[in-house]
Amino acid sequence: MSVTAMKARLKRDAEKYPESTRIRLHRALSWLGRAERETKDPDAAFLFLWIAFNAAYAREFGQGENERQRLSEFIAMLLAADRDKSLHAIVFQQFSGPIRMLIDNKFVFEPFWRAFREHDWSNRWEASFGASHKAALASIMQGDTAKLLSIVFDRLYVLRNQLVHGGATWNSSINRAQVKDGVRILSALIPAILERMFEQPALDFGDVLYPVV
Repeated sequence: MSVTAMKARLKRDAEKYPESTRIRLHRALSWLGRAERETKDPDAAFLFLWIAFNAAYAREFGQGENERQRLSEFIAMLLAADRDKSLHAIVFQQFSGPIRMLIDNKFVFEPFWRAFREHDWSNRWEASFGASHKAALASIMQGDTAKLLSIVFDRLYVLRNQLVHGGATWNSSINRAQVKDGVRILSALIPAILERMFEQPALDFGDVLYPVV
């Protein structure tokens, strides 16, 4: 479903959804639409796509909860509601392309950078990297969408941090592969995520962080 079609659906069926979900969808669609118009700047496209994703899942923190836990819970809710397994299909169809490339890229693997920052030359991060890669392959063999998505979003979150926190140069020649792979993955996943939200109006994603006041 296109952004235009989803916006029309939200306007037509607004009363079906709780206010927090309407706000999430409205904001996410605005950023997704902007991302789709950004065809010549992968850095900007990735950031717009991530904001669209963040608009969909962000909520107030629970006791002892962190960002990745919120993301994991959001994905779990969507997968449980994914009756036609569209998210599963997207993830596994893309595995041989941008997802595999992202998982094979050490520069979006947080333990690599932790070892670099801490001057840990033991190469223990390589064992962790290999285990993560093995887990991704196992998730493919087992059809474990939740596990594979968890690994994918761990990598995307590192890329997000690099860009948002000024850890990368705009339009740099040294980080093009992961940015372009990230754009391809999010461009496929986010519309499917929003469609699942449309189809399950009873799902409670919690209060939005910044309500309309």
